[in-house]
Amino acid sequence: MPSKKFCDLFGGPSREPESELLQMHKDIAAALQERVEEIQLMQLRHLHEETESKNLVMGGGVALNSVFNGKILRDTPFEHVWIHPNATDGGSSVGAAFYVYNTIFDNERSCEFTDPYQGPSYSDREIKDFLEEHGVVYEQFEDNASLTKNVAEILYDNKVVAWFQGAMEWGPRALGARSILSNASNPDMKEILNTKVKHREPFRPFAPVVCAEDAPTYFDCDIPVPTPADYMLMVYPIKSEYHDKIPAVTHVDGSGRLQTVREEQNKLYYDLIQEFGKLSGTPILVNTSFNIRGEPIVCSPFDAYRCMMGTGIDCLVMGSFLIWREKNPQHMWDSEALAID
Repeated sequence: MPSKKFCDLFGGPSREPESELLQMHKDIAAALQERVEEIQLMQLRHLHEETESKNLVMGGGVALNSVFNGKILRDTPFEHVWIHPNATDGGSSVGAAFYVYNTIFDNERSCEFTDPYQGPSYSDREIKDFLEEHGVVYEQFEDNASLTKNVAEILYDNKVVAWFQGAMEWGPRALGARSILSNASNPDMKEILNTKVKHREPFRPFAPVVCAEDAPTYFDCDIPVPTPADYMLMVYPIKSEYHDKIPAVTHVDGSGRLQTVREEQNKLYYDLIQEFGKLSGTPILVNTSFNIRGEPIVCSPFDAYRCMMGTGIDCLVMGSFLIWREKNPQHMWDSEALAID
């Protein structure tokens, strides 16, 4: 028996891509979110009654519902929650392997998952070889202190910065390895990002990134901040006095899907945020994934350079190198011009 169409179920037209977003569509989405939260709360409270555990681990697609995740510790008896940054079959496979190794085979628990940066990485030598092979104009910073200070000034000047550093994140969120960063204090930044790069629906918010110890200053968040916030998996209310200070990341309901950064986890990213805070007075940046709509997050130097040159991103910070889009020939973003042997 064929499934019923949207219009049969809800009495209105289904929404095609890029079509007008009607109030009916918003109402259905809000009702679905509310119902999902009701069911999850019921399940988690029952789970706690059955196990009496203080600890909760979640996985699967629903575990990426960051709006609900931010309510777990507040609205259930659990005291700790952990969600894998790749809450899909990939993350589950790691959990299964750990379970077999530690529990079935009774081996010592010697390995702890502490950060999401598990993907490919590229050395400065590899990045430089790519830039010189393709005639890319670049500058190189002397050290990390010079890099973070100068990039913070570029961000404070309201430029859009593509940030390509270290090993790629594992999972659907860009977490400061393959990110696009910008000034959260600029009220026009959401429109700038959508115009220059993302071309997303206007209702979709951009995420704030903040150092973990500073999060309670700006967000009504759990304390200590749960680890899933490091993976951009928790939405919390932004304190009302900061709504006007970080408008680019304050959602219509006053919330933000924050990413927290810990110094021991990603020091370069952490230091950049701190340097930006010295200039702006608010150590919070916009962090969105380094890609254009419909394409995956960039992985390699080739991907990063091509993405920048095909958008309105102002500059790319890749390893210790700074590449300005305006200083490089526009045709160089073409895949044929950057063909890899």
